[in-house]
Amino acid sequence: MATVQESINVSVPLSQAYNQWTQFEDFPHFMSGVEDVRQLDDTTVHFQTSIGGVKREYDARITVQQPDQRVTWESIDEPRNAGTVWFEALNPTETKVSVELAWEPDSAVEKVGAAVGLDSRQVASDLKRFKKFIEEREVETGAWRERVSEGAVSGAGAATAAGTTAEIPLDAATAVPLEEEVGYDAVPTEQPVNTDPDMATEPPFGKHVQR
Repeated sequence: MATVQESINVSVPLSQAYNQWTQFEDFPHFMSGVEDVRQLDDTTVHFQTSIGGVKREYDARITVQQPDQRVTWESIDEPRNAGTVWFEALNPTETKVSVELAWEPDSAVEKVGAAVGLDSRQVASDLKRFKKFIEEREVETGAWRERVSEGAVSGAGAATAAGTTAEIPLDAATAVPLEEEVGYDAVPTEQPVNTDPDMATEPPFGKHVQR
C-alpha cells in the first residue's frame, strides 16, 4: 500500500482543532475531492467523492477515537484506505495536526503518482486548507467528544456533544483557496486539479457532526 505522513501547525487551541475535525460533514468545505459526507451511525460515514472526473462512493468506519488525541479509521469497501489523525498541543494557542494515511492505488497511473509523492502533496494541501478554515473562525462549528474503542462507542453516548453546530453556507468550499498549487504537467496524478481521470486517491478524514 502507498503511505503518506504529513503535519501542520494550526494557531488554535488543541480542543478547537480536534472538535472541528470531528465535524465530518464539514469536510467538503476544505477537503479536495469530497463532494458529500453522510453520517450513517456513530462510527460509520458514507463518502461521495469526485477526483479527476472519477466519481466514487464508499463507507468508512471509525475504529479508535480519543478526544484531543487521535481519530483512526479504515474503509469498509473500495477504495481501500486507512489512517490516523493525531493532535498535539504545542502551547495553549497552537496545535500540531498530523496525518498518517495508507491507501491502495487502483491503477498503474495511481501507482506512478504515489511513487513520486503526489499523493503526499494532496494531503499537505488539504491540511493547509484546514488550517485556513479553522483559523478564520472564532470557534469550531461543533464537536463530538465520545470515545471509540475497537469500533464501539464508550462513555455517555453519541447524543452527548460539546460545542455548538454552526451552519456553513454551501459555497463556503470555494472561499478557502488552495495556498499552493502543485504542477501536474509532467506526471499524471490523483490531484483534483488538472488530473488524469484514472487517478482517485481518497482523502483522510475524521468524523461526526453534532446531533
